Amino acid sequence: MASHSKPIAWSIAGSDSGGGAGIQADLATFHDFGVHGCTVITAITAQNSFAVGHVAVTSHRALAAQINALDSDLPAGAIKLGMLGSAEVVEVVAKYLQDYPGPVVCDPVMVSTSGGLLMENGVSQVLVEKLLPRADLLTPNISEAETLLDRKITTAEEVERAAQDIVVLGARSVLLTGGHLVTRDGLCHDYWTDGEQGFWLSGPCIDTLNTHGTGCTLSSAIAALLARGYEMADALVLAKAYVSQGLRLSVQLGGGPGPVTHMGWPKQLCDYPGLSRRFPKAKPAFPACDGELGLYPVVDSSEWVERLLKSGVKTIQLRIKDPHQPNLDEEIQRAVTLGREYQARVFINDYWPQAITAGAYGVHLGQEDLDVADIQAIADAGLRLGVSTHSHYEVARAHALRPSYIAIGPVYPTTSKEMRFGPQGVNRLRHWVELLSPGYTLTAIGGINLKRADEVLATGVGSCAMITAITEADDPESVVASLMALHQPR
Repeated sequence: MASHSKPIAWSIAGSDSGGGAGIQADLATFHDFGVHGCTVITAITAQNSFAVGHVAVTSHRALAAQINALDSDLPAGAIKLGMLGSAEVVEVVAKYLQDYPGPVVCDPVMVSTSGGLLMENGVSQVLVEKLLPRADLLTPNISEAETLLDRKITTAEEVERAAQDIVVLGARSVLLTGGHLVTRDGLCHDYWTDGEQGFWLSGPCIDTLNTHGTGCTLSSAIAALLARGYEMADALVLAKAYVSQGLRLSVQLGGGPGPVTHMGWPKQLCDYPGLSRRFPKAKPAFPACDGELGLYPVVDSSEWVERLLKSGVKTIQLRIKDPHQPNLDEEIQRAVTLGREYQARVFINDYWPQAITAGAYGVHLGQEDLDVADIQAIADAGLRLGVSTHSHYEVARAHALRPSYIAIGPVYPTTSKEMRFGPQGVNRLRHWVELLSPGYTLTAIGGINLKRADEVLATGVGSCAMITAITEADDPESVVASLMALHQPR
């Protein structure tokens, strides 16, 4: 008998006879993310696009039987909790989760999109006491958070405080959604925190009435991605993009609001959220790069800058690792001057104040540098900005800044820098190119050499950033000539 290692996720939730929410939406979402979905049905609802007409909560015995049947044969890589309906259901589920080792995503469904009550009176208190301590993520919307905390939430500051207070109630982390915080740029904002750190996810505000199943789809997408082994932050970014895609493509099926559409992995940049540590306000405006970056050496001295510019290189980065190097300012100024002399684009890694003073073409920042750099000052000085990325979380963080270019890596194993991320490979690079190239100039970095450059460029990335493949070559000028030839338009 053939066996497969397909990830498994459970949905412990109610059935929506209209097919737009509940386990029906969860199973469609699991399928889109390549996850096998199992269900524990907590209630049967009679509903359509207008209203919920009847709710029949599953008995204690039937609920436990479903859980036991799945646990003995199809153990979950992640569990999504939706409508639980009664205190008895919460008790049964909470008892099972005491020994369950995997991630749990809880969507505290209290009221349907059409306004029907889906939770008996008094259940919310049992949910707080029994389930919140086991929830790796709680995904309430604003109205559900207001019910849990018994207060109104209307501003960004109140959203952050409410999420923190829900963590204090017991949840390990909270994604507070709602879409009511819409800024002038047409974005709506969700907030995540685990009590120690937090960030905002800002995505396009979709003007549609077809929002049935939004919360179910979001939470089940997160659970599916966790079952596939994604980090929580990456799962949140992808799930937000997936829901935005579903809202953008949604259609009305009955007489009332239609459901979120399920159309597979999100593949368009217009659906992708930006990610900010603080509530996003005005975006800085960075100039675009002049065409593709092409061959992009990264070197540690102005001597190397001069040597490679003489060889015809038109884009180069000066990366000096030691901030205490005595001649740091002089090296940066000389590199910038050389760039003007050879009409080349010289980016300065990390040292943005010196780059501004020297009038550099641009600055390159790693993710850790984004926490300390004055991004607005770089933009105000008219410099270009490049940002390193390695994951969906980091790409979303870069996307929030609208930089001049995005660097993707590491493509292959690399020894030039200690990395906490494994190599992405050319297939994942191709995915990033398809997603990001409509909006950004891109470069690939990490373990690329002359032998590998051709397959990297075949992804359409347009630029290879290299360090040791050039600086440790026996004949750097010859290697540069060959690499520049590969970068020519085909």
